[in-house]
Amino acid sequence: MSKIEIACFNPESAIIAYENGADRIELCDGLSEGGTTPDFEITKQLREKISIPIFVMIRPRGGDFTYSDEEFEQMKLELIQLKSLTVDGFVFGILDENDEVNIQQNKELVELAEPYPCTFHRAFDRAKDLENSLEKVIECGFKTILTSGQKPNVSEGKENLKTLVELSNGRIEILVGGGLRSRNIQELREFTKAGYFHSSAITDGGAFANADEVVALKNK
Repeated sequence: MSKIEIACFNPESAIIAYENGADRIELCDGLSEGGTTPDFEITKQLREKISIPIFVMIRPRGGDFTYSDEEFEQMKLELIQLKSLTVDGFVFGILDENDEVNIQQNKELVELAEPYPCTFHRAFDRAKDLENSLEKVIECGFKTILTSGQKPNVSEGKENLKTLVELSNGRIEILVGGGLRSRNIQELREFTKAGYFHSSAITDGGAFANADEVVALKNK
């Protein structure tokens, strides 16, 4: 049975996702920046209201995925603070100045997050070399990669997504996301053979998940 993760940029979307059948929530702030670390108090309040898994984004700013020493220290501190809320996992991804997976920094965060699992987010789609990057992410200890197949969206990246599912061979979950909607999820599921899918379920260009879209994603 395929599962659906909804990216939620505010608590209202998280409640909508939860009430309409989402399997997991990726909680973040900064919709216009593509996701940043959410507020501690908002996360705390949501944790008390929602029983499905909540994975929390750790990202200090929008833009690229290469961080200064100060930003990296901020990421560690925020992860430790949010870990105290018994969330279910974390979402982050760090590249070096050559746009390759930064093994040392990612490993450090993955170890800091233990025993909670970590998802390497769409920084993967900016990384060089599909297969090499996959192996590096696995080496870092991540359990999941969120990706559109290193293309602008999942429809353009479906060939690479299929390849990633095959190459991963059960060693890591390939979470298909980036332009995913109820209109294309069925075709992508059949083509890629992936089992987990990711969408904001925002259909009107606004900031909130659409309840009908969450239901439609889940049903397909």
